[in-house]
Amino acid sequence: MTRKPTTGAPPAKPPEALTEAEAEAELAALAAEIAEHDRRYHQEDAPTISDAAYDALRRRNEAIEARFPALVRADSPSRRVGATPGQGFRKVAHSRPMLSLDNAFTDEDVLAFFTSVRQFLRKDVEFRADPAASIAVVAEPKIDGVSASLRYEKGRFVLGATRGDGIEGEDVTANLRTLAEVPKLLSGPAPDVIEVRGEVYMRGRDFLALNARRQEAGEPLFANPRNSAAGSLRQLDPAVTAGRPLRFFAYAWGEASEEIADSHWHALQRFAGWGFRVNPETRLCATIEEALAFHRDLAGRRADLGYDIDGVVYKVDSLALQRRLGFVTRAPRWALAHKFPAERAQTRLLRIVVQVGRTGALTPVAELEPITVGGVVVSRATLHNEDEIARKDVREGDTVVIQRAGDVIPQIVAVVPERRPPDSKPFAFPNECPICHSHAVREPGEVVRRCTGGLVCPAQAVERLRHFVSRDAFDIEGLGEKHIAAFWEDGIVRNPADLFRLAEDPTPLVDREGWKETSIANLQRAIRARATIPLDRFVYALGIRQVGEATARLLARNYESLEGLRAAMAAARDPDGEAFHDLDAISGIGESVARDIVEFFAEPHNQTVIDELLAVGVRVVPVAASRAAASPLAGRTVVITGELERMTRREAKARAEALGAKVAESVSKKTDLVVVGANPGSKATKARELGVRTLDEAEWLALIDGA
Repeated sequence: MTRKPTTGAPPAKPPEALTEAEAEAELAALAAEIAEHDRRYHQEDAPTISDAAYDALRRRNEAIEARFPALVRADSPSRRVGATPGQGFRKVAHSRPMLSLDNAFTDEDVLAFFTSVRQFLRKDVEFRADPAASIAVVAEPKIDGVSASLRYEKGRFVLGATRGDGIEGEDVTANLRTLAEVPKLLSGPAPDVIEVRGEVYMRGRDFLALNARRQEAGEPLFANPRNSAAGSLRQLDPAVTAGRPLRFFAYAWGEASEEIADSHWHALQRFAGWGFRVNPETRLCATIEEALAFHRDLAGRRADLGYDIDGVVYKVDSLALQRRLGFVTRAPRWALAHKFPAERAQTRLLRIVVQVGRTGALTPVAELEPITVGGVVVSRATLHNEDEIARKDVREGDTVVIQRAGDVIPQIVAVVPERRPPDSKPFAFPNECPICHSHAVREPGEVVRRCTGGLVCPAQAVERLRHFVSRDAFDIEGLGEKHIAAFWEDGIVRNPADLFRLAEDPTPLVDREGWKETSIANLQRAIRARATIPLDRFVYALGIRQVGEATARLLARNYESLEGLRAAMAAARDPDGEAFHDLDAISGIGESVARDIVEFFAEPHNQTVIDELLAVGVRVVPVAASRAAASPLAGRTVVITGELERMTRREAKARAEALGAKVAESVSKKTDLVVVGANPGSKATKARELGVRTLDEAEWLALIDGA
């Protein structure tokens, strides 16, 4: 970008004519002026001087420093490039979630995916006429990099963010501006608002050259191109990012103020027209067979691409079908990541350790002789449970085959029996907790053995705290696993509320090894930033058994506030009462999960934890309203019964949820609407008895099509 012109200034004295006092004063003024121009250019994208004038300022600074080397300042422009480093990254809420993808590892998985798409759409006119109709997909390399979202307003780049947890990322606008492949202004006509999404990555040869420079400078080496790209993008000083060879492929979009295309393929063509790089390997495949053939071809050529990929992403090309298919939890129904075959290696199993999780589950983990698998050093692998150990007869000292596929946790797939030590013995799974030595019980029908120590078990307490601050829960930056364990061991933090007490009184951290004034202040700032939290994250953070992110969102959507949820769970202690019935009826909950939720809220200690969090200033707010908030179904409870002619019940449920409805499995007095298809059964009868409004399929379609 060219800096704007500015008016001239009176001729300055030559450096050799300056006195020491004059030189010192001018260097201070130059440092401040250049820093301000850097800020305007790199952070605000609003320069106020021309490039030539800016370069003249820097040359003037360098000339004076050469004449007076003793006056070189710590904040001298010669010691930095670009904007002054920030003190951290601002959090940014994505206007539309940045979703993850479901994975497939075999051709059979892919065929099953396409079958599920057809099943979902089988009432569509085209698929009724030909149930085996081909579904065109865009197939593109799955880049092993870092996802980023770029927001443009009136064609101008205004905000860049990392994916983060998919709901909220970090503002890395200044860093993304340093990438040559990120347009600062879009070429050609574009929507008033458009968020272009893609992958920041580093080519293999650039990564090797970067590591060579770091080795020469005596700096730590990066493990692989992806780690290098991630670390480069999250530098506090944009000048560091600018010095790294980062690149960007565009492949998706988020918020758009208008439709940009009728198909994914055409959308990619628009990206290219705006000035983005779109991966040239991307293909439009008319059939499943074409898509699988592309996957096989790319797998054979991946080493020659020059950058790392770990599979192929398939996306249904038709945007109309994408909208109909919608989403499930945090993944779209219309896209799939087909990973390349898992990479394997052999190493020695040194010992088997048993870890204790936040719910008391005892999980065996293999500690290994470190080995590189797929560019990542692996020293631990999961053994799943005691049955898996017995089935594979895994023993300490064995040579084992390790498998790693993409981001999946490394696992032991087999033992090499001919290399087993002669004195090896079968592993005896403990029947007591290795931490608190309480009895470990395996309930009938379960594969997991659990510690019965509960609140007296330090391992469970530490794991619950780790879960509480994890990315999808409170997401408190700077509180890693080691910090939580150390704080617990030293009595600084015993429950979640203690974390928020540190934000007000950091005395326990003062003079603690590794904690200085700045790091303490940063931690306090990070904790305070999370004092307000959406209800779904809060519920997930509580660590209720069987309640993951999806179930937490269901509870938040159905009960709307923490007060409403607590009151409903108190009423639901009667398993025959209406409140328990309403909980059990929520689509996606079920009786087993409902029992665990009710039992959690019935435990006095858990109520105390919640009360203490509220007392120290934690504010739990409803989940942010979506675009569906204005729809006629927003907040209403819908039951779907009988056979529909124009869409499957799965699609009807998905459409209702996309429009903000709460979908239940049974009818009660709290039901607002029952959609009645052919052969509806008892639910339609109960709706009439309770006076609940019913719609036939035509009325239902008119309602949702007009929403």
